[in-house]
This record gives sequence, C-alpha cells and structure tokens, in this order.
Amino acid sequence: MARLALDNPAYYINREASWLAFNRRVLEEAQDEKNPLLERLKFLSISASNLDEFFEVRVAGLVQQIEDGYTEAGPDGLTLVEERDVVSRETHEFVDDQYHCWNDKLRPALSDHGIRVLGIHELDSRSRAFIEEYCEKELDLLLTPVTVDPAHPFPRVINKALCVAFLLRRRRRSALTYTGVVTVPRALPRLVRLPADGTDDFIFLADLVAFHASRMYHGYDIVSSAAFRVTRNSNLYLAEEESRNLLESVRTELHNRRKGDAVRLEIEADADPEIIERLRTNFELEPWQVFSVNGPVNLSRLFNIYEQTAHPDIKFKPFSPRELRLTAKSQDLFEELRRHDILLHHPFDSYDAVVSFIEAAAQDPRVLSIKQTLYRTNEQSLIVPALISAAEKKEVTAVVELKARFDEDTNIRWARDLEDAGVQVFHGLVGLKTHCKLSLLVRRDSDGVTRRYAHLGTGNYNANTARIYTDLSLLTADPEITGAVHDVFSFLTAYAEHPNYEPLLVAPLDLAERCLGLIEREADHARHGHPARIIAKMNALLDKNIIMALYRASQAGVEIDLIVRGMCALRPGVRGVSDRIRVRSIVGRFLEHSRIFQFANGGEEEVYLSSADWMPRNLYERVEVMFPLKDALARERVRHEILDAYLVDNVKSRVLQKDAIYVRSWQSEGKRRPPVGAQAFSAQDFLLGLAEGKQTAEAMPIPAPRRARRVLLDKER
Repeated sequence: MARLALDNPAYYINREASWLAFNRRVLEEAQDEKNPLLERLKFLSISASNLDEFFEVRVAGLVQQIEDGYTEAGPDGLTLVEERDVVSRETHEFVDDQYHCWNDKLRPALSDHGIRVLGIHELDSRSRAFIEEYCEKELDLLLTPVTVDPAHPFPRVINKALCVAFLLRRRRRSALTYTGVVTVPRALPRLVRLPADGTDDFIFLADLVAFHASRMYHGYDIVSSAAFRVTRNSNLYLAEEESRNLLESVRTELHNRRKGDAVRLEIEADADPEIIERLRTNFELEPWQVFSVNGPVNLSRLFNIYEQTAHPDIKFKPFSPRELRLTAKSQDLFEELRRHDILLHHPFDSYDAVVSFIEAAAQDPRVLSIKQTLYRTNEQSLIVPALISAAEKKEVTAVVELKARFDEDTNIRWARDLEDAGVQVFHGLVGLKTHCKLSLLVRRDSDGVTRRYAHLGTGNYNANTARIYTDLSLLTADPEITGAVHDVFSFLTAYAEHPNYEPLLVAPLDLAERCLGLIEREADHARHGHPARIIAKMNALLDKNIIMALYRASQAGVEIDLIVRGMCALRPGVRGVSDRIRVRSIVGRFLEHSRIFQFANGGEEEVYLSSADWMPRNLYERVEVMFPLKDALARERVRHEILDAYLVDNVKSRVLQKDAIYVRSWQSEGKRRPPVGAQAFSAQDFLLGLAEGKQTAEAMPIPAPRRARRVLLDKER
C-alpha cells in the first residue's frame, strides 16, 4: 500500500474558517432556547466581541499580507486571496444570522419579559420628556459636530468608536450636500435606561444623537443619518531588538494602534447609499469590508442589558465554588503541601486558594522571596497589591508581559506600580511573549529547612476570569518541579538556558520536540501491542508538525480523543490518515480554557497540564510551561472526573466531521433528537453539581469499570 503524504492540503482545515466555525458555536448558544434568555443575550454579545477581535487581528493581518505581496499558501492550500474570500463570505453570512437572532428571537422574547429596547418613535410622553432633559444636561455638552469641507477634513475616527454620519444640505445652497460626522461620547452609556414602571426600558445613545442633530447643525437640512463604526488594525508592530525601553515602545505603539488602518465598516442597513460610499472611500475599504447591519451597530453593547437587569429567573443560577479545606493534620497551606500536591479545577474550585497562596507568602515572615509571572490580571487584582506589600520585607520579582493583547495598557500601569514599590520587574525575553503561569516562593520552614513552593496554572492570575473560565491549578512543594520552576525564572530574567528543565517542558526550548516525542511514544506502544491512547484538551490545534504526528499515531493504531474548544486544523475521520481520531468542542456556560494532555504510555499513564495550546505561536514564539501531575490522586481526578465528563457530554458538545462541519454529539451518533432527562449529560453541569455536593459520580454515563474508579476517587477525596 502506497504511503500517504501527510502534508496533503486536503487533510487540513483552514485556520480562519475554523475560528469562524467556533464563533458560530457561540452564536448557537444565543439561539438555543434551552439556555436562559439573558444568558442567550450574553452569548450574542460575546459573539460580537469575538468578531471585533477577529477583524482587528486576524483580518487585519491577512489584508496586510496581501498588500505586502505575500503569496505562500497555508497548510490547507488556500492562497491569501482565497482565504480572504472565505472570510468575506462567512463573516457576512454570520452577521446576518446575528441580527436575525437579535431582531426575530431575542428582542421579542426580552420584551415579553418586560425588557424593552425602544426606538424614538416608540417613546411615550414621559420618556420623551426624560430624553429631552438627558440630552440637554448630559449628551449635548459632550458632542462636537463636524462638517467635512476643504477647511474641515474628515475627523480621525478611532478604533471601534461609535459615530453618526449625516448627509447635510445648506438651506442657502440646496444643490450641494455635505458629510457631517459626530462621535458618540464614550463617557456615556451606549444604552440609556428610561424611566418606566414595571418594565426595564432602554434606548440606544446613537439614536439620541441622530434625533438631536438639528440642534447641532443649524442652517442645514438633514437629508439622512446613519450610525457607523470603524474597526482598525490593532496588531502591535514592535521592533523589540531596536527598542531602548520596551515599556515606552509598547506605550507609544498603543497610541498608534487606535489609529491603525481601517479593516471594517459597520453601518445601519437603511443608510443612504451616498453616505456609505463616502465613508467607504474615506476609509479606503473594499466593498466586502462594508457590513450593513439591520439593528444596533455594536451588538456587544447588549451586554449592558444583562448587567443592568436583575431577572434571576432568566439567568444561570448562581453557584458557590468549592473552598479548599486543609486536612486536620495540617496547620497551614505550606504544611499541607509538604504532605501532598493540591489540584484545583476552577471555577468549580474557588480561586481564593491561589490568591491566598500569594497573599500568605506576602505576609509570612518565613517566606524569603517571591517570583511571579503576570500575563493578564484584573483591574482589582489582589495579587499585585500583595506583591507590592511583600516588597517592603522580602525579595520580590515579577515578570510582566507588556504585549498581552488588549491588556497592554493595564500591564504597563501594573509594571510601573510594582517598580515604584521596589519589586524587580522584568518584561521577559526579546521576541518572545511570557505566557507561562508561575508563582514560586522560597520559605524557611519551622524545621529549619528552606524549601520552595510553587503554583503552576493553565490560566491567568485573574480572579474575575477564574469565575467564568475552566482552568487548572497545581500547588506543590515537589523539589523537582519547584527546582525546574526556579530555572524557568532564571531563563526569563537572565536568558540563562539550562541543559534541560525536566520534569517541565518549556517553550520555545523543548516543548514542541518533547510533545512530538510523547505522541511518537504512543505510536510505538501501539505498534508493539501495548496500551496506547491520547486524550488532549486545549483551546486550539494548528501546528502542522503536531497534526502530522497525530496522523502517524492514528495510522499506528493509537486511539485519540481531542477536546478542542476553538480552532482545529486537523481533519478527523479521513480513511487511512485519521480514522482513530475524534475531535469535539464544548461551548457552554463557562469558557473552556484548561489544557490537559493524557498519554496511556503502555500502562504507565502520564498526565500533563499546560499554559500552551498546540499552536505555532505557543510552541515557538512564547515562553510556555507544560508540567506533569506526579500525584496519583491528582492524575486520577483529571482522568476520571474531568476528561471522562467532557468525553461523554451530549448536551454542549459538538463533534467535528471530516467535511469540517461541527454537529451536535447526538447527531454524530445518528440520532434524530437530542437526549432528554436522564439521558442528557452536560459536563459543566455535572462538575458544578460535584462542587456543590449535589451530584455524585453515578450521574456520569460511563462504563462500569470506569464508574467504579470514579466512585473510589470520590472516597479518596
């Protein structure tokens, strides 16, 4: 039998098309009537925010490459122009579906629940009186009307700023029309709450600007108006090697980013064609980059309705995460860690344990030093103040990644605050982002021995996102792991490369090579008849070398289950190539963010967690860490509680077909109807039930031997 060429473009799915398929799965959650109504609205808002970033980064980069003359095709064989055409077609269809969801599904349903978004023509006398006063006292004071003419050039519209364009005609020169532009002030809410009894009523701020235009344009007749928004290229173009001060370079580039090249124009569907053409020409856009939308220009702002209305009956039920409890034998967390590792699964396990680990270190006089990486953290972070407080009494080192996309400004502020407090602040390595999640403490314990303690995670040090992202944390005092974490910090602060970082796998040094080795080891086990299986959970799978290794492992007989939330370039189910590979994606209440890699290893099972996806940027362009779970109970929990749950989910799981289409898991099994009652199993709901003590392992529909293992695990815990 002829050997198949595994680099055949037919075996790969286009990256951008795969991302758009992921965002469609998010939109499906907005369309799904089984979800609470306000949660559906939130999913619609998230899909819009996702699409913003897609244009700011991915489409902007694609357009830039085409303009620069790049011709190289991707692994899927599409040229850049062909890829652009796919993006154009798919995004226009997607936006149409978003507005259909809003206009025909969500808005009427919200109105039935007393939550109304009204137009000017729908206001009663009370609301009209309110907006008159609101405009006079709040809005009009902040507006700056511009009329474009030889003396007044078109205003610089910053990235994603909501504006209203007008077609104007001077009353004394009726033959000429002018373009007017007003930027809707960001200081005011995009949705203005109206006075109402028994209902929650809102009106879009842009509607008020258009309604009051006559106050701004005296001497003009307003022929027509339309709200619009421009999305700009938000990639940072840094020459790091030539930079004298990375912080200042990032700060300067951030200022420039707000004025990057336009990549998309969104405008109301009923806009006058003359307005559309004038705007398109001004922003130098192709027709495919213009999106006429049948509704509010920025759907992501609908999230304000979710935040400003209570209605607990149409939201997810609140839950209380499981708090970390120390055993009776331990006096504090450090003594507990000397006994065994602690594995936390957020948000089901409270993130407070991670914060407490760092806060305790800051206050504990026995802790001599703290080292910390920061990629994204929340504005009200308790971790940064803890580091600042600790700097008064002990050695504190922070590696702050200034180039974390869309968090650059926040990270610059944190870096300056930390430096002012005496923390040694570093910004990682030139040309690489620091994406690993590490915290390392050195402590002189009560027995006189100086030990290291570490936290390693799959997610950011952000207590806010830890409530809505699924991630895993490992707290450990294992000498091998903590010693290797120390070496990684030396790499980050001094570019000091060690011969190896075992038991850690570190990008860009050896992570890719060793992952390929782990996959090939499973293939070798399969060839020799030993237990061989791979289960890998991640956010994205794009690296061609990894994909080819998985294809070879499948050909060798390895059973492979991939749980990939977002982009996946691997094409499963191809005869002779990926027959034994199954790919599923879970999109639900929580954003699946954890990275887990399990290898059967001939019966000596290994489980790794990581900050890295199997993407080129993670493997070769960032400092990432993949770490083993050495504690047997932790491995069992990941394998038989977490991974098993995701693999049998038949509610929120979609299965990738070889034609690159995602279908519900029950559809992939040939069933005509979704499961109901006891047959329906949601992994996230199951894990919530476990955390709250409302559910046991018996709820998981898995074969008896694995259930027995699950019950035993419950008893051990």
